[in-house]
Amino acid sequence: MGTSETNSPDSGVIDRRSRDSRNAELGLLILAASIVAVAFILVQASMEQSVTIDFFKYGAAYLVLLGIAHTAVRIFVPYADPVILPIVALLNGLGLVLIHRLDLAEQQAARMAGIPVPAPDAAKQILWTTVSIIVFISVLFLLRDHRRLARYSYTVGLFGLVFLALPAFLPASISEVNGAKIWIRLPFISIQPAEFSKILLIIFICSLLVAKRELFTTAGKHVLGMDFPRLRDLAPVVAAAGIALAILVFQTDLGMSLLLYSTVLVLMYIATERVGWVVIGAAIFMVGATCAYFLFGHVRIRVHTWLDPFDDYFSTGFQISNSLFGLATGGLAGTGLGSGRPDSVPFAKTDFIVATIGEELGLIGVTAVLLMYLIISIRGFRAAIAVRDSFGKLLAAGLSFILAVQVFVVVGGVTKLIPLTGLTTPFLSYGGSSLLANYILVAILLLISHSARAPHSETKKKATPPPLADAPTAMVKKL
Repeated sequence: MGTSETNSPDSGVIDRRSRDSRNAELGLLILAASIVAVAFILVQASMEQSVTIDFFKYGAAYLVLLGIAHTAVRIFVPYADPVILPIVALLNGLGLVLIHRLDLAEQQAARMAGIPVPAPDAAKQILWTTVSIIVFISVLFLLRDHRRLARYSYTVGLFGLVFLALPAFLPASISEVNGAKIWIRLPFISIQPAEFSKILLIIFICSLLVAKRELFTTAGKHVLGMDFPRLRDLAPVVAAAGIALAILVFQTDLGMSLLLYSTVLVLMYIATERVGWVVIGAAIFMVGATCAYFLFGHVRIRVHTWLDPFDDYFSTGFQISNSLFGLATGGLAGTGLGSGRPDSVPFAKTDFIVATIGEELGLIGVTAVLLMYLIISIRGFRAAIAVRDSFGKLLAAGLSFILAVQVFVVVGGVTKLIPLTGLTTPFLSYGGSSLLANYILVAILLLISHSARAPHSETKKKATPPPLADAPTAMVKKL
């Protein structure tokens, strides 16, 4: 009689691999918590000359949330990548420290001006982190297998479009902030639906690319060594461009339109390996961007501010100009946590939190933060390469890319590399919608990573996936 899988000699090796991964994750989480604690103490010592009760209050909440998240990963996805969660925790913790630092600056300014002291946003961010961790665990518990998302791809895509378009049809009083109609502002909560739409639409696009792969891989003209698609097959790219343009027109949201359109092009290239799709998509983008510049005033203002922010310093150029002053002040090593003036930049807690890092931690600090985002994206792409199903490959690649391109767009806008877009920095910026959506993104990445790293005997125990999600790839051999 053969030995069962659970009692086989390999099972001990498998369990040891799982334990080693989770123990490595725990060690990295302890390191992340230590870095955050030191940063918090530096802020307190610099700005309040002592360590106050806030350190213990925020610190205890942060440690408890880390412990809960790690326990959930250990239970539900024991083979998942051990690096992703600690880096997310470090970014989230640094965001809390920077938001607390800006809270203290606002409170000092209020006392000097003799006005009421504002409530601290760091406490609200802790609350949003708690909600995000709860949703993170719920995704791991309820979803279990990423391939189940393919069953509901059209429903998910419909919800994604509805969430994306909803603010455009609401009154400006509850949907518009700084000229962009991207919010749903209720008495006790404000939500940015596009943060969730980007995940839902990526799920739909990945499912569509797997289901209609023959359509996208059919070659048309062969020009300059590249296979271009047939004209009648261009509908998906035109539809993506139309959605991006509609976002730009009705919501004046340059960042989200750029984010979604670039992700669609990259996913089409990954799915087909045809440069022709990227060339045509880039050409459509250039034409659309040129038309938008001449047709819409808010686009021209963004471009003019980007080219010469000091031309209208006290109006449209004030934000980016002060950001550049802060980055210049920070130099290589920064002024030190709590020793700069990042609160002089409008929206320093949200759109311009990278400027706060650049001023107080310098180029070294900004580079370290960018490397952390790079590591998350690389680990996500590694999961995409290793996972056994086509849908999982595209989904992991799409989620990793959209995280990376969002960071590029944010940092590019803050440093005047590209025009400002109004996106937030994932996990660092103040705001519940962004934090919650990005924790959902990480949960899906961990599920895919678990599937990619788990032994085949473990993946066979899962429910049979739908045919679409189980479409074979080059890594799967037919028996």
